[in-house]
Amino acid sequence: MSNEKTEGASPLEERLRADTKEAMRAHDQVRTDTLRMALNAFHLEEVARTDEKSKQFRQPLTEQDRLGIVEKQVKQREEAAQIYRTAGRADQADKEDREAALLKAYLPAALGDDELRALIERLIATHGKDFRAVMPAAARETRGRADGRRVQELVRELTA
Repeated sequence: MSNEKTEGASPLEERLRADTKEAMRAHDQVRTDTLRMALNAFHLEEVARTDEKSKQFRQPLTEQDRLGIVEKQVKQREEAAQIYRTAGRADQADKEDREAALLKAYLPAALGDDELRALIERLIATHGKDFRAVMPAAARETRGRADGRRVQELVRELTA
């Protein structure tokens, strides 16, 4: 039964679990809570996929899905920090910023502009200069490694 849980675990999930244990031993409550929330988000997505109405019914969670979930968690915390700052709650904003920074460490290294340009140019060579054909492919390939707005700017620039 214990094999069942680790068998389908991804490298990212295993790393999060190990780091959660380490944070618990170090009595780092913010880090423990943040990592547990990320692991719980994975679990909630897996549960959502058991619903027959789900577009991804019975599809296992991939490593890319997990990275997308962590990316979403980072974005949520950054937005929350901004809202707290606007409301004059610097203490809460700092906590959200720390949580976002903790989770960002689990995302792959961001692509630089030169790498991003090369990737988009390769996609244009494959799909042609049609924005509507290149953009979805670029979004898929850069997920978790580049800001979506920047990707869109470069795709528009290079397909014009």
